[in-house]
Amino acid sequence: MPLALPHLVAGFIAVLVGYTSSVVLIIQAASAAGADAAQTASWLWALGIGMGLSCIALSFYYRTPILTAWSTPGAALLITSLGQFTLAEAIGAFLISSLLITLCGITGWFERVMRQIPASLATAMLAGILLRFGLDLFKITPQEPLLIGVLLLGFIAARHLWPRYTMVVVLAAGILLCGLRGQLQLSGLGWQLASPVWMSPGFSLDALFGIALPLFIVTMTSQNMPGIAILRAHDYSVSSSSLIGWTGILGAVLAPFGGFAFNLAAITAAICMGKEVDQDPSRRWAAPVWAGGFYLLSGIFGATVVTLFNGFPPTLVTAIAGFALLGTIGNSLHAALQQDEEREAALLTFLITASGISLLGVGAACWGLLIGVTLHQVNRLRA
Repeated sequence: MPLALPHLVAGFIAVLVGYTSSVVLIIQAASAAGADAAQTASWLWALGIGMGLSCIALSFYYRTPILTAWSTPGAALLITSLGQFTLAEAIGAFLISSLLITLCGITGWFERVMRQIPASLATAMLAGILLRFGLDLFKITPQEPLLIGVLLLGFIAARHLWPRYTMVVVLAAGILLCGLRGQLQLSGLGWQLASPVWMSPGFSLDALFGIALPLFIVTMTSQNMPGIAILRAHDYSVSSSSLIGWTGILGAVLAPFGGFAFNLAAITAAICMGKEVDQDPSRRWAAPVWAGGFYLLSGIFGATVVTLFNGFPPTLVTAIAGFALLGTIGNSLHAALQQDEEREAALLTFLITASGISLLGVGAACWGLLIGVTLHQVNRLRA
């Protein structure tokens, strides 16, 4: 396994961004399901262990940077829908949703759908998803001019002097500055082991239609489609059916412990696939392996890691994510708009995805891709 500091830093940043951006949703979802403190800790244990094992195993086996994640839109969905169901029904719905994801992988249905999507549209969707991270980087400048200024200087200097260590320099500068300003809230940090708690599943038609099917649809359209798009955008060729199948199996195994949904990551995966990680694309798989190690620690020491990541100022996390994704945003836009005959459809896909709209419970990424593919087919008929 290739070992380099940029691999470790990319893995850490991916986990940092993943946890700080949505771990509160997991806790709220568990609370909405009626989980007690021990059961909530079990949810974090299952998610951390599941993501850790899958990141390490899949990346090592395929020698490809494959990062998995929990379904953030799924967690948001659960917060609003679990209140009318028992915890057992919720666990049963998680199990059914994961089995449906497994079925998509085994049958090859998902891969057949993805083959019909032009690469330019997939990269346009990816650019639209990531755009807000680039914009947020500069939106916070008025409230944190010193932080952004220091990080920007560090970024420019590192790109010129030590391009391979750009994100190492940016992360170190940000942590040092926040530490000197007393903005790292780590006083409550203590070692707390999380333990798995078995939660027996229950099944009902209401839970099937109210939780399982919406969770399945949201995870496949809002998470797995962008996850495959990021791999294709960086020219990594791995069977999407195989990857989807493994995430479904993982979810089915860990559902009784609170692992509500696993999927391929997009945003955090992009952090592990840029040139800043390694100039050699064949070596970048080491970054998700490091991320998997951090995810395992987050599962074993659930409450501790949540406290650690929550101790970083939100503005620092936002800025670090923005800098880490600049290269991927630029490369995605370049790839999306290269082909003249596909440019209009790609641009429409990008704009709809970047808008963040949600209609009929379907997110912007899916709408952007659907409308972009439709326009692409119409243009082909006219040609």
